Amino acid sequence: MAMTAPTANELKLDEPAGERAVFIDKDGTLIDDVPYNVDPLLVSLTLGAGPALALLNAVGFRLVVVSNQPGIAYGRFGPSALGNVEERIQELLAPYGVAIEGFYYCPHARFEGCGCRKPSPGLIRAAALERGIDVAASWLVGDILDDVEAGRRAGCRTALIANGNETEWFFSDLRMPTIVADSLSRAARAIVSTRHTAADTPGSRRHAGALVGRR
Repeated sequence: MAMTAPTANELKLDEPAGERAVFIDKDGTLIDDVPYNVDPLLVSLTLGAGPALALLNAVGFRLVVVSNQPGIAYGRFGPSALGNVEERIQELLAPYGVAIEGFYYCPHARFEGCGCRKPSPGLIRAAALERGIDVAASWLVGDILDDVEAGRRAGCRTALIANGNETEWFFSDLRMPTIVADSLSRAARAIVSTRHTAADTPGSRRHAGALVGRR
């Protein structure tokens, strides 16, 4: 279904273009989740992902992928194997005039206790530092609450895609998303329609999961 959305001029957003980004989880958010997959032939965008990212890009959001990849730690594949997946994602997004600016991965297993595996904010902070991104003007979009917590810890606003991939639902102040949507398309529309204020802080209640309805 075609997505109707306000144009950049209609939105009159306050943030300067180029300094803000949307940090996007990969598996289950940007592409369909196939566990430990590095075969580019099995990579497919989630429904509406292309137009959603085009909308975000059109209003000045840079696009960065942040993804846990424990398959590296488990020996399922090597870090270089992700390059083929990245190329396929860029190919799939090209018809929409969209490109991912950077891919950032945590190669560790949960038990290793690193600072980059979501829900820790290390990937987001590294990307922001390297690329000059203002995290307070940015968003994290993911399909589980660990994504939300990583974004909140980094200082972003957050969008949870409630597509059934979150199964534990352990809430805390750091695990309450700014918005909840049932698709990346709906999340993108909500993000571009939200005028900039300071990023959510623990204890704030204005972020408490405003549900965005179905398309």
